Amino acid sequence: MHAESRCARCGPVPPLHVPERIGAEIVASVVDRLRADVDPPQRPGVPLWCPWPLPPGWTITGVAYAGDDRAGIRATAVACAGPAPLTGGPADLVFVAEEPGTGLGTGLAGVSGPDPGPQVVEALSDPGPRHPEHHSTAKIKVAGHPTPLWVVESATDRSAYAGEARGMWLHAIAWPASAGHLLAEDIALCDLTEWTPPEIVYGAPSPYLRGGA
Repeated sequence: MHAESRCARCGPVPPLHVPERIGAEIVASVVDRLRADVDPPQRPGVPLWCPWPLPPGWTITGVAYAGDDRAGIRATAVACAGPAPLTGGPADLVFVAEEPGTGLGTGLAGVSGPDPGPQVVEALSDPGPRHPEHHSTAKIKVAGHPTPLWVVESATDRSAYAGEARGMWLHAIAWPASAGHLLAEDIALCDLTEWTPPEIVYGAPSPYLRGGA
């Protein structure tokens, strides 16, 4: 059911476990694995952030987690796909939650480095009008809380945003680059480890969780 994938640019990221297909039972199995990794049970685990409600015409196309039995789960990813907000063509979006230094988000963004920390620190420390690119460029809701995201470095065929939620990095990586405009809309994320909406629609498996980046 699962395959392991490793991105050449991901650096320290542990093995990435990607189910071969996607559906309600696959999501449930990943949620069970994430819950089992929490020790003690009262400690929050790595969330599995999913857009909900999904934008019109969008589907969930993949879930994954990164980690091993020794270090535990350090990152998760949820992929979705649908019509691009500007062109109407196909678009893909992956949301990553990860512990600092894991490297999954930057790897999917197509750049090196363990996390976007230096870029976000620069944005927070120098937000003046002469540096408009340093302002948060997206404000989504994460578990009901407004959460800013900043544009960070990425390969030219995609766009990447990063912020913080529940003490972990939150990445959003979009293909093509213009699909990042979806984050300017009313996007809200829920944690599938807490609640999985039964109305979720599933699509064809995403190529981007398997090194298709």
